[in-house]
Amino acid sequence: MDRADIVDHAFRKCLQTGSFPAGQPPQGPLSEEDAVAIFRAQCLSRNLDRRSRKMQAEGQGFYTIGSSGHEGMAAVAQALRPTDMAFLHYRDGAFQTMRSGQVPGTTPTWDMLLSFATSIEDPISGGRHKVLGARALNIPPQTSTIASHLPKAVGAAYSVGLAKRHRIEGRVLPSDALVMCSFGDASANHSTAQGAINTACWTSVQSVPLPLLFVCEDNGIGISTPTPAGWIGNSFSTRPGLKYFCADGLDIYDTYRVTQEAAEYVRTRRKPAFLHLRLVRLYGHAGSDLQQAYLKKEVFEAWEADDPLLHSARLLIDADILTANEVLDIYQETEDRCTRVAAEAVTRPRLQTAGQVMASIIPPKRVLTPTNGPDNRNRAAAFGAEARQQTSSQPMARLLNWALTDLMIEHPEIVIMGEDVGRKGGVYGVTQKLIDRHGPDRVIDTLLDEQSILGLAIGLAHNGFVPIPEIQFLAYLHNAEDQIRGEAATLSFFSNGQFTNPMVLRIAGLGYQKGFGGHFHNDNSLAVLRDIPGVVIACPSRGDEAAMMLRECVRLAREEQRVVVMIEPIALYHTRDLMAEKDDGWLSQYPSPDLQIPLGQVGVEGDGPLAIVTYGNGRFLSNQAATDLQHDGIEARIIDLRWLAPLPKDGLLKALDGVRKVLIVDECRGTGGQSEALMALLYEETELPHARLAAEDSFIPTGPAYASTMPSRASIAAAARKLWNSK
Repeated sequence: MDRADIVDHAFRKCLQTGSFPAGQPPQGPLSEEDAVAIFRAQCLSRNLDRRSRKMQAEGQGFYTIGSSGHEGMAAVAQALRPTDMAFLHYRDGAFQTMRSGQVPGTTPTWDMLLSFATSIEDPISGGRHKVLGARALNIPPQTSTIASHLPKAVGAAYSVGLAKRHRIEGRVLPSDALVMCSFGDASANHSTAQGAINTACWTSVQSVPLPLLFVCEDNGIGISTPTPAGWIGNSFSTRPGLKYFCADGLDIYDTYRVTQEAAEYVRTRRKPAFLHLRLVRLYGHAGSDLQQAYLKKEVFEAWEADDPLLHSARLLIDADILTANEVLDIYQETEDRCTRVAAEAVTRPRLQTAGQVMASIIPPKRVLTPTNGPDNRNRAAAFGAEARQQTSSQPMARLLNWALTDLMIEHPEIVIMGEDVGRKGGVYGVTQKLIDRHGPDRVIDTLLDEQSILGLAIGLAHNGFVPIPEIQFLAYLHNAEDQIRGEAATLSFFSNGQFTNPMVLRIAGLGYQKGFGGHFHNDNSLAVLRDIPGVVIACPSRGDEAAMMLRECVRLAREEQRVVVMIEPIALYHTRDLMAEKDDGWLSQYPSPDLQIPLGQVGVEGDGPLAIVTYGNGRFLSNQAATDLQHDGIEARIIDLRWLAPLPKDGLLKALDGVRKVLIVDECRGTGGQSEALMALLYEETELPHARLAAEDSFIPTGPAYASTMPSRASIAAAARKLWNSK
């Protein structure tokens, strides 16, 4: 027999016999009305779990993780406000059913069963996943997360105070809101949990407002691995800057009382707190998980004997609020409703085509109040004497700095964050003086943790800001890449476009940096970004274009709600000369603030019949090689992709008009690099002879051989001659 049926039979039998598990008497501020409402939400969550398991067994439902044993989260929801954003653990069905009762007009039974059935009418994900979440409930969707949602919860909590100090268009959370994030005891060991909690403590001890409530749902096990006794309490009760609360999650009175106390502390003190709840796990980890295969029978039978619904029934009966029969009536009515609604939900249409599935990868556009560009008076105050330099040619780093300044003047919702971006002005000076021009609220020096930097950005975007996080070096992104892949880029997809977290992630990267760093400071692989659906990747090669592309990146984030990554070639930040020393051939003037380069527009230099398709440092080197090729009578046309994802197919094919042969120059590795996609495009869409020159599948060394694995001026010219002279 299914353990869910065993637990169901035991619940009914205990109501008949009055043999309930022992516990404390009902006491605390929980009203009779609220106690019954919590129990109703618990019953709904329980029966939704049971129904989803039956749907799965009948082939009408799909992978699901249940919430049974964690029904105490209904009391947590009741102690909070619907305006408090909640990033939920995947076992928090009871939290959602309870919050639904706080928001008029919601239909939790129908909505959640549509999700279980993966119906296209599912109001949160559109049938893409069984997922908790609802726009009306202020619950962004989470799929099978471990703790990767905790960093953005820190960011969202930080945004509450920031939005109070800087009134912006699109703010979601009220000034007195708190942010709640929940997770399991096993998840507490994950690096994202440890990093987020550490960041919250680090922020708190500096007296920076952070109204954040961590809720650890401790059921004592992570799938099959037990959590050591006392681990959670001992690990988190003495953290600096973090107030610790503990409650019996099986007791709705105790849970409600302690959650109220914790919420009051967070809301009034504007400091983070940690709420530790003792719970049990029923039925195993997921619908298909047979815990009897790896746990002793007495272990899960002890959990079943501690069924939270039995505890709630005892408390309601002991408080003379309900009789046993009335408790059973609520439970049975809920089961009947779930059975009836499920029978209808499984008949609703499901996704069928790739187009339907992919419809929400790219977020919907939004209408914002038009701006007229940066105010000249504010520009004069911000730039000071530097304004006069904008008529002279400058390197990329300086022009990016000015572009950021103008964008921040024009758009007060822009916030920059990262390691050393403030007082130091960034490792390469790109953010220099921005903290003086815009203040530490908008140019945030973070702690050294890439996951927290990106989580801060994602959380700020949840509350109307347009974050521009910086990762110091491309290789450092690997410490936190799932914050882009698993969190930022998937949010629109799993919410059917209802939730978004637009941003412009700036990363100093690629190779050719002389005499510094080796492979961790010179990383020439973009594969980890290129395969993330919906992400825009920009890569400028010259200063004026970098400024104009950055403006387009910000427009894409603000207006189209896109997640944009701008890869800035380190080696070109301060490059001045192109062909000879002091020729200033790679400098450019600062373009007018109203100019930008649209997504998909490629750059073309020359009109020769030999096209060199490239980007970043490749454009710089190809310009040098083109001069050498002229001595051989070979006229080159250099096509700078600029936009690496989505690949600018139309712009590239148009730029190839009149071309006879094509050489692809890819400074990234041959395996997983841009050249693979470009070779495929040329093969599929043209009949042009083509070849590629890509970097070796190697890490980058320090020292004289720093550029030996990548294309060079000489190797580009040699490859071009070979292709041009081939038959």
